[in-house]
Amino acid sequence: MSHNTPLSPRPLHHLSDVQRRVLTTRQLREHGVTASVAAERSRAGGPWQQILPGVHLLHPGPATSEERLLAALLYTASRGQGADGSAPGGGEPHGEAMITGLAALAMHHFSSAPPLASLDRIDVLVPRTRRLRATGFVRFVRAGTLPGPQYVAGVPTAPVARALADAVARLTDAVLVRRLLTESVRHGHCEATAVVAELNSARLLSRPHVVDAVDALLAEGRAIAEGRLYDMIRGNHLPEPLWNVELRLPGGPALGGVDAYWREQAVAVEIDARAPRQDEEVWRGGFGRKREHLERLGITVVRVTPKKLREAPEEQAAVVRTALIAAADRDPASYVVVLPR
Repeated sequence: MSHNTPLSPRPLHHLSDVQRRVLTTRQLREHGVTASVAAERSRAGGPWQQILPGVHLLHPGPATSEERLLAALLYTASRGQGADGSAPGGGEPHGEAMITGLAALAMHHFSSAPPLASLDRIDVLVPRTRRLRATGFVRFVRAGTLPGPQYVAGVPTAPVARALADAVARLTDAVLVRRLLTESVRHGHCEATAVVAELNSARLLSRPHVVDAVDALLAEGRAIAEGRLYDMIRGNHLPEPLWNVELRLPGGPALGGVDAYWREQAVAVEIDARAPRQDEEVWRGGFGRKREHLERLGITVVRVTPKKLREAPEEQAAVVRTALIAAADRDPASYVVVLPR
């Protein structure tokens, strides 16, 4: 039997090309190949290789990036049980495991991430209860709660924000960290607030080079959100507002800045592109007090998020249009001074 000979008794036509080239010892046994035969064929100079413990590459020569990814997931799924004795499968072929870190960012097509073929390690995200030990090119990242995976070319992959946090946790190159974070929002992979939330959860915001990169990320995210706000208002033929202004009572203190303001209708739009580095309730309390103060003066405040501006601009435009129309039925707002911010 050569390494190209079909295995029996189970045919392989239901598997993809890469799945036919990477099989576990158990899968080979199901196809009629005993562990001793697999070990013999995987010796040095043989037609197969044992790429990871219990995982065989059914051809000589280097593994492709796709084969390494599949091998990492197969190794993970074939090892151990949860702390409660339950099987790790979770109803999926690879269990709950998913690719994360730099490998995941490469799969998400980050130009700043090293190519898959150049990575010495592939990070795999698994539940904290899994008893697993890193080996070969596989390294494990554990989490109490796993995000839902995104499937990239059929491979379960951590969402971008989570993959970024797992990558940044192991990086000391400040330039690379900044490039990765900035690219995440510049190329529309995710919102800045989602990235910062994951970095905060991973307790990475105390690292100076991460804080510097986050400042650049938030500036990039706000600039993109402002551009989307401009496009939303002009693309939906809303009246032109005063952009990026500060409101004050005549001779009194500042009321706060807003991103767009319609003076005649007393309607303001504010982009919520906050960084969740402070307690959520504290932030909401500050925003709530500002909003209540403005609304006591008769000013309607419409809050929009970068995500809503990206995913549902027409819906947000309808909210603003409704606020502008409703202004005709309200009592006149108090006079406020409008200054450039």
